[in-house]
Amino acid sequence: MGQAEIVGGTGDSATASTVEIDGEAYWDGGYMGNPAIFPLIYHCDSADVVIVHINPIFRDEVPRTASEILSRVNELSFNSSLMREMRAIAFVSKLIDDGTIRPGAMKRMLIHAIADEPYMRSLQLTSKLNPDPQFLHHLHGIGRACADRWIDETFDALGNRTSIDLNGTYL
Repeated sequence: MGQAEIVGGTGDSATASTVEIDGEAYWDGGYMGNPAIFPLIYHCDSADVVIVHINPIFRDEVPRTASEILSRVNELSFNSSLMREMRAIAFVSKLIDDGTIRPGAMKRMLIHAIADEPYMRSLQLTSKLNPDPQFLHHLHGIGRACADRWIDETFDALGNRTSIDLNGTYL
């Protein structure tokens, strides 16, 4: 996989071209869900889903310039399908917890997230289009450190419980 495939599959669809890999076209830049979680609910025995956040969900500052607004719209659009799916999972979890539905009628999902919100908030929209190997290695290091922290602090939750506050994070 090269620069064109990375930009086509993860970049801003306003600036990236369609890329074909093994006959499959990639062009949406993640706006339709990258990837969708629902197949894991219906077609997987594991109840655990580990989400790796690559866009910030929250920002304290209000975007003021056209560039800042475009960047935030990109983030919101990219996160919208994830937010929708997490809200549905939180709703089903509440129904299970409240005893509203009979045991076993719906699958309880155990949700986990690897994220570095402060670092992701420090990046601008243009970083998504930066194929520089040094920058990509830097991102890899940031991600690796974040994943290592998650393993040290949260790994024991796998198979046992959701390790994030679904309501506080996604509702």
